Amino acid sequence: YSAAWVGSLSMGMVFFCSPIVSVFTDLFGCRKVAVIGAAVGFAGLLSSSFVSTIEPLYFTYGVLFACGCSFAYQPSLVILGHYFKKRLGLVNGIVTAGSSLFTVSLPFLLRVLIDSVGLFNTLRVLCILMFVLFLAGFTYKPLVSNAKDEEGGKKGKFKFPPEKKICNFSVFKVPSYRIWAIGIPAALFGYFVPYVHLMNHVKDRFGDSVPEEVLLLCLGITSGVGRLIFGRVADYIPGAKKVYLQVASFFFIGLMSMMIPLCHVFGGLIAVCLLMGLFDGCFICIMAPIAFELVGAQDVSQAIGFLLGFMSVPMTVGPPIAGLLRDRLGTYDVAFYLAGVPPLIGGAILCFIPWVHERQKLKEREKPADRETTEKMLENESTLALDTTEKPVKEMESGF
Repeated sequence: YSAAWVGSLSMGMVFFCSPIVSVFTDLFGCRKVAVIGAAVGFAGLLSSSFVSTIEPLYFTYGVLFACGCSFAYQPSLVILGHYFKKRLGLVNGIVTAGSSLFTVSLPFLLRVLIDSVGLFNTLRVLCILMFVLFLAGFTYKPLVSNAKDEEGGKKGKFKFPPEKKICNFSVFKVPSYRIWAIGIPAALFGYFVPYVHLMNHVKDRFGDSVPEEVLLLCLGITSGVGRLIFGRVADYIPGAKKVYLQVASFFFIGLMSMMIPLCHVFGGLIAVCLLMGLFDGCFICIMAPIAFELVGAQDVSQAIGFLLGFMSVPMTVGPPIAGLLRDRLGTYDVAFYLAGVPPLIGGAILCFIPWVHERQKLKEREKPADRETTEKMLENESTLALDTTEKPVKEMESGF
């Protein structure tokens, strides 16, 4: 239970900081935020390697390292909008598929490193990856520079932007975005439970007779494939109907979570993990394209930031609750059954988004149409009035 809090706190903090990261990204740019975030993450991971008890890890790994990763992660999604427009779904799929490669390779690398050099030295080796991320942040160069930023650079003074630009709460005026911001966190209360507790469940049921790293391998491979496939598919689905892909992903992930306790053969768990990874990739790769469709390109950065911030609560709470159920009941079965319920509920909530979004579009179209009709009516009345005044004048002129 205590160990689960370290991992869940780390995942939760990555998303909890996202609204703050979006504000800093709008103020200072992707490059500065990514570089500073990687440096903070490097410091957190390095300090975790010198900790001898679990309590300090709550801060060094669960807070410091996670916050650094959050500041380094979100600019990598925002910068894509500067370079790609039409194939944003495919690009997000390709970029996010890179994390699947490390999901596949890291478990085997970590097992070798831990067995050979120990846990603390393994964390120090992983600091090399954070340093690479630090260097990669210097390549984030926006193609289009802001005119106000150029003027501020010429004068050498930083003008603090208005409050509306810092916290853009106007995105919550969009009804479809509000539903999206409710449905996604509701689904995530059970979404990450299998990812945190699956390895312990395998040890409880099968012991050391099976290679549990194979399950992470299956999750990573199919997640990468899913991000590439569904990222491409999302580009062909018009408007807010892309949400149906997330609905399908939540449905299958919830169903697969409930199937985990029913798998008494290791091969069954492999099949479950293959499907779960495939639809996990679907959920992740279309986050940015859906946000773009719901709120537009101008507000997409903070729209993603707010959503990721809301996601932090269920991601932090869900896995520890599952660990507490394991400690009380002696098995993960009930935890996995319950973990499958929130994705089904969240998916059902998301089904309303395309309908609400279309109604909102119709209202926006009707308003300009009403204005045009009133303007035309006024023009017609003015032309009729001119015609009635001109006719007597012409008759009088013709009489003389």
